[in-house]
Amino acid sequence: MVFLPYTAISRDSECSVPLISRFDPWRSGLCTCPSKLSFNPYTGCDHQCLYCYATSYIPNHRTLRTKESLLCTLRREVMRLNGEILAMSSSSDPYPTVESELGLTRQCLKIIKESSCRLQVFTKSDIVARDADLLEEIPCTVALTITTDNDQLSAIIEPKAPPPSKRLKAIETLISHDVPVIVRVDPIIPTVNDNPAKLICTLAALGVKHITSSTYKVKADNWMRLTQTLPETAEKLRPLYFEQGEISAGSRLLPRELRLKLLKNMRYLTEANCMRFGVCREGFSELNSAQCDGSWLMPKAKEASQCRLA
Repeated sequence: MVFLPYTAISRDSECSVPLISRFDPWRSGLCTCPSKLSFNPYTGCDHQCLYCYATSYIPNHRTLRTKESLLCTLRREVMRLNGEILAMSSSSDPYPTVESELGLTRQCLKIIKESSCRLQVFTKSDIVARDADLLEEIPCTVALTITTDNDQLSAIIEPKAPPPSKRLKAIETLISHDVPVIVRVDPIIPTVNDNPAKLICTLAALGVKHITSSTYKVKADNWMRLTQTLPETAEKLRPLYFEQGEISAGSRLLPRELRLKLLKNMRYLTEANCMRFGVCREGFSELNSAQCDGSWLMPKAKEASQCRLA
């Protein structure tokens, strides 16, 4: 994989391409997230998850790219916010492997810290724990995705992501800094990771207050990857998705009753461990015991400026 040189990504001379946009990555009526904004420090992702959806709408998503004039553009745009929620990131991970060396996301956090916005960090990387010192000074939440607590299984379905054992340690670090942590047990894939009782107990013991979950949604490209890597699993899933399932927003979903059963079980496990629960893009808002994305945990914003994002 080829990365642009650091000098190219830290140059602040040109600030022409908008960075912050309205959060609506899937344009799906199943999304129940509160209104928010979004930005991505990087384009693409290097985790190479079998189930990734973003590869279906972002060209060359598995080739990580940096953004020229990132810091200049963010500095200009974020200072115009007035208490809005800013999600980082909706279509990529703000903590790819190269972030350990480049520190671009950390520089973004320093800029955001001086603004009036509230921040949601979405990641699958333990590198986020490095920035606990900054995150504790920002009205924010961190949503860490942990699909399984089995490092061996994770190495198959998300081969380039940090193992879940490292992500669990990152949760400990963040919570020790009073940074609210949401865990996304997402996606649930029948016969693969649909028995998360041990994981849920572990998360509760660490001090996690909210779980968000959803089921695997089939796109042409992620189905091809799943079929190639887990052919026996794919054969079991094929009739559920292609014969009995339904289509929504360009994705194939499990049959409604099966989705409801899986997510009801997730809610039961979550509430039995004294945490709150939300579903993501499923159409079952009645299962939510709190705002689906965990934003109810977010501290209040600092005193806002007078101007808003245009």
